[in-house]
Amino acid sequence: MAGTKAQRKKRQVITFIILMLLWEVGSESIQYSVLEETESGTFVANLTKDLGLRTGELAARGARVVFKGNRQHLQLDPQTYDLLLNEKLDREELCGPTEPCVLPFQVLLEDPLQFFQAALQVRDINDHAPEFPAREMPLKISEITTPGKMFPLKMAQDLDVGSNSLQIYVINSNSHFHVLTRNRSDGRKKYPELVLDKALDREEQPELRLTLTALDGGSPPRTGTSQVLIIVLDINDNAPEFAQLVYEVQVSENSPVGSLVIAVSARDLDAGTYGELSYSFFQSLNQAIQVFEINTVTGEIRLKKMLDFEEIQSYRMEIEASDGGGLSGKCTVAIEVMDVNDNAPELIMSLLISEIPENTPDTVVAIFGISDPDSGDNGKMMCFIQDHLPFLLKLTVENFYTLITEGALDRERQAEYNITITVTDTGTPKLKTQRNITVRVSDVNDNAPVFTKTSYTFFIRENNSPAVHIGSVSATDADAGANAQVTYSLLPPQDPQLPLASLVSINADNGHLFALRALDFEALQAFEFLVGATDRGVPALSSQALVRVQVLDANDNSPFVLYPLQNGSAPCTELVPRAAEPGYLVSKVVAVDGDSGQNAWLSYQLLKATEPGLFGVWAHNGEVRTARLLSERDAAKQRLLLLVKDNGEPPRSASVTLHVLLVDGFSQPYLPLPEAAADAAQADPLTVYLVIALASVSSLFLFSVLAFIAVRLCRRSRASWVGGCSVPEGHLPGHLVDVSGTGTLSQSYQYEVCLSGGAGASEFKFLKPIVSNFLSDEAGRDSQENPNFRCNFGFN
Repeated sequence: MAGTKAQRKKRQVITFIILMLLWEVGSESIQYSVLEETESGTFVANLTKDLGLRTGELAARGARVVFKGNRQHLQLDPQTYDLLLNEKLDREELCGPTEPCVLPFQVLLEDPLQFFQAALQVRDINDHAPEFPAREMPLKISEITTPGKMFPLKMAQDLDVGSNSLQIYVINSNSHFHVLTRNRSDGRKKYPELVLDKALDREEQPELRLTLTALDGGSPPRTGTSQVLIIVLDINDNAPEFAQLVYEVQVSENSPVGSLVIAVSARDLDAGTYGELSYSFFQSLNQAIQVFEINTVTGEIRLKKMLDFEEIQSYRMEIEASDGGGLSGKCTVAIEVMDVNDNAPELIMSLLISEIPENTPDTVVAIFGISDPDSGDNGKMMCFIQDHLPFLLKLTVENFYTLITEGALDRERQAEYNITITVTDTGTPKLKTQRNITVRVSDVNDNAPVFTKTSYTFFIRENNSPAVHIGSVSATDADAGANAQVTYSLLPPQDPQLPLASLVSINADNGHLFALRALDFEALQAFEFLVGATDRGVPALSSQALVRVQVLDANDNSPFVLYPLQNGSAPCTELVPRAAEPGYLVSKVVAVDGDSGQNAWLSYQLLKATEPGLFGVWAHNGEVRTARLLSERDAAKQRLLLLVKDNGEPPRSASVTLHVLLVDGFSQPYLPLPEAAADAAQADPLTVYLVIALASVSSLFLFSVLAFIAVRLCRRSRASWVGGCSVPEGHLPGHLVDVSGTGTLSQSYQYEVCLSGGAGASEFKFLKPIVSNFLSDEAGRDSQENPNFRCNFGFN
């Protein structure tokens, strides 16, 4: 049992190899010929020599002979591999009247595959004698028939062809008749025609018996005979005449039995029995008589058997109309069988591969042949598959197709294809045959894992607990099985200074990221690293994604006041003239917060004042301004306690004390134009000296403040730069001021002390805010507009 299975599997493999390469092989046809009726085993040809092969190569390559159908007319000698007859061949049985009789076949060499087209011509021998349809043919001839009249006789049939077929008719010697051999209109058959040489005399000889002999062209010739009985009739001078000498009609092959084919009609001018007509087949083949029948009275020809175009395409019959006096007339009926598309195409699958690997172009999927026994358009076939499929049908040899892949298949795009092979003819109505096949695509590791994002951003609040889950990365692989199993890993950081191994870890199976220690926003605001995803295919494929971890700030730093200084030294005192208008800018509290975002949004509040209601502080920028006009009753020394609070949760705060000194001697809070003040300055030298003294003191004070602030800012900035600091984005609430980590203010303030040239009245310009972007431009314009300008001290 196991041996039988192995042998069957081997044959299937051989057949697959043969058919898969059929379209690549071709050769010119080799012609052989043999006489029919030759004994089985007769030598036909030395196949090794004819194919130009080496001795023994046919046996080594598994040669065999293949004929169409189930008949095997030739065989290979198992020792010499010569081509021998497998059976006696009957040309008439194989080809009928067709000449030449050619039987195509192929010689297949299996390993390696090669095939040769060949044909075997079966030559006719004279093995059939002519044969008449009847041993006796009665012929009635009127005695008034004039010499020269011709009488067609029934022809003999000879199944042989060519020179062996019927060639001539002869008749025994007599004084009244001779015979002529005529060719039918189709040129394929010969029939005898009896010619009257001498008038008949019924009273002298009422009947004659002649021997008609048919001879073929064989050597020696074969013969067939029939007796012609000539009955001399009394006067009947009008023979029947058909309306047409030739009737032509077309009949569909699917016409039902009993249907009318055609009705022939003849007339006889005689009266009485001489005018009564009877119709009959005169000269027709047995095939026609078996299929058709004629009504002797009406001349209607009807079907008595179904037609089959695939067997016989046309019929030709001689119809005779005889009157009661023995005279007859003849006509020819030519019937053409019309093909009906009554046969659907056939599809025979020779090879089918149900599973193919992806990424392998031009792979053979199936090999099959098609056929249709109909003819003309009914026998023409078209073979196709559905559109938009990555497969291609190739015609290899006549009516033999190969289904191959058109380019490489991608299993990830489609893992299975349902292909419908449709074979349709071009007849009316069209008939078709369909064959459904399923092709599965096996996986190849051709897809690397793909992350759901090219980059991930995770947020974690500072001061977190160790081993806290930061987030997850995810990658998918379009492959299947082990090719789709993904493993995650951390890739070496691009920055060698980043201690990635001590910061985060990743779960290799699910891509979960964990923080290994607590993070400090002020020391490390964000860090980036790469995560890799690798499948388990061979070879393994991988991809990577960027992960950015953003540390979120917690409100763990209180505001720090830069100005006024709170270092325990001499308190900072601001000078305010008693003539100051409401809204006069007294000073500005400057503070920073080491946190970021809303944790660094600062607001200002006046907690306590010597004179409540005299001063106010702007909540969003820390500017301290007068709330009303000053009076003589207001104390000269004012103490303000201010609170600076951030917007964190919970909020943190710091307090600062500001000392204000109310002074007299200033007529207005703002300096007049230098040109207008020149004359007044000359009238009051004391004022000039006072202004100079105040300017000197203020300059020294401002330079001290600047130096102190610069030192504090440098220390603060250096601490901030170590951990990095982010600048808050977006608009701040109306009651808050946003302060960056470096302490830069949103506005610049400038203290200016100017002395006019010459001796005259002096003015003091107090604390005027200007936009920092225009500081240099304003200073330049002041210099050009005030030629007597001597000094300008600014604090930003």
